[in-house]
Amino acid sequence: MDRSTITRAVGEVRPLLADRGSTVSPGVRLWSLTEVVDHLGTGGKTGIIDDTEIRVRRPAVGRKDRDRFISGKNKQNAVKTMVVTDEDGRVLFCSPAKPGSCADITHARQLGLVELLADGPAVEILADVGYQGLGAQTGGRVITPPHRKFKKNAPDWYEEMHECQRKAHSSRRIRVEHGIAHLKNRRALARHLGRREHISDTVQAVAGLLSHQQIADPASARQL
Repeated sequence: MDRSTITRAVGEVRPLLADRGSTVSPGVRLWSLTEVVDHLGTGGKTGIIDDTEIRVRRPAVGRKDRDRFISGKNKQNAVKTMVVTDEDGRVLFCSPAKPGSCADITHARQLGLVELLADGPAVEILADVGYQGLGAQTGGRVITPPHRKFKKNAPDWYEEMHECQRKAHSSRRIRVEHGIAHLKNRRALARHLGRREHISDTVQAVAGLLSHQQIADPASARQL
């Protein structure tokens, strides 16, 4: 079989897989962030969000938006996608990719998360420090690690209390890291070597396949 035939077949199948959405139970799928928020609210479940970066090839010299792909955190050329999991670590949603220079909180706002949480059902969303500020905009529905009230010379009792609160939040939020790790097990998401305009479909296709696998194989889902 010729290489061009395989490339054409992959190009045809990729968007079909991306449009399948994430499977949450047999016959039930979620396609949008709105449906994810409604699903969490209806089931009384906690959602967890985090952005993950995927390394990509450096844009060509002279391209006007070349610097947009440089991640401020990892200092590498990357795109990022926001991942939403439930409290068991099952992947519910992966957003289309944005250039790596986009801040996590800005990405969440652009996806409409603030409006969905402010106007939608009462949902608890756990997030890391990259989303601090969303709690005030969503009526406390986005929960981030506690702020430090003392920048220096903090009392011993405060250090101990703050550390306990931080660890408690981290232990609840760690499930999204496990979900992201399972996504990154696919080589295409460990480092994407294809065209950047295909990365959104690739991410969502892999997320759909992973969510189906987690439902089809409950034993693997429990290992999350």
